[in-house]
Amino acid sequence: MREVYFIKQNKEKWLGIEQVIQGKIKKNPDDLSSLYINLINDLSFAQTYYPKSNTTVYLNHLSSQIYQKIYKTKRVEENRITYFFKTEVPLLVYQYRRYLLYAFLFFILFTSMGVISAIYDKDFTNIILGEDYVNMTIENIKKGNAVGVYQSGSTWGSTIGIIFNNIGVGAKLYLYGIFGGIGTLFALLSNSIMLGSFQYFFSEYGALQDSARGIWLHGVFEIFSMVVEAMCGLILGASILFPKTLSRFNSCKIGFRDSFKIFLSTVPFTICAGIIEGYITRHALNMPLILNIIIIFGSLAIIGYYYFVYPYIVNKKINKHIHDAVL
Repeated sequence: MREVYFIKQNKEKWLGIEQVIQGKIKKNPDDLSSLYINLINDLSFAQTYYPKSNTTVYLNHLSSQIYQKIYKTKRVEENRITYFFKTEVPLLVYQYRRYLLYAFLFFILFTSMGVISAIYDKDFTNIILGEDYVNMTIENIKKGNAVGVYQSGSTWGSTIGIIFNNIGVGAKLYLYGIFGGIGTLFALLSNSIMLGSFQYFFSEYGALQDSARGIWLHGVFEIFSMVVEAMCGLILGASILFPKTLSRFNSCKIGFRDSFKIFLSTVPFTICAGIIEGYITRHALNMPLILNIIIIFGSLAIIGYYYFVYPYIVNKKINKHIHDAVL
């Protein structure tokens, strides 16, 4: 069968499956399974006769999407939260993985701009961080307590304030994406430049190691989450600017739905960062160095695995199920 005729013969069916995946048409689990089996047959045929065609790529993607919907329908009654964090979010992160790369590249660029600006303009740190904060921190460094600013206030009061502040920052990074992603980049620029100048400030006063022992105890979760939240803003912005074959409204709706789910996945990490900052960071210089290292790199391993490694594992698992079904 010629590929053009194969597409013409099945086009309406595939478009119907897309509507089911997008939630425009509701199907019960049995109907979903029937659609999946039918689609797998088409995929098997395409892999046999058009192995390098875009049609085969499209059907493979469609099969993956409908499989996710079936798995979600079967698992939702068992534990919706577990499914959300264990399967749904990792698959979305994998799907939009290039936006995570973009967010990290922008973060590195903007943070470097903060460092370079602080190097060549001695007043830059005062402008960004505020003169009162800079003077207070200089006094703390002279007293041998570079992270003294984290020791003020009660533990629980500081923790609650920090958590709400960080969630607010993350929400801005995400929601500003509605302005075509430009708002997200501006918010990321502001926060990254502040981080870069902040770290150089400690380096200039010979307290970089002490500051790192304290700041990065909570900073790993906080900063990594900030980058993921920027990723969500870029996804939202791209869905508005580049709707592809969808209407701009439908593209935005899908972009918002997917990016919001990824954004929600950062909230537990943001809460953990607030708890660490409120309760642990204040003791950073009094604890053994090895404990600082374990917490910092342990946090990095956890969040890095979840957003960089685990999505590939989940995607590979689902593709294996599809491959086995085809065979």
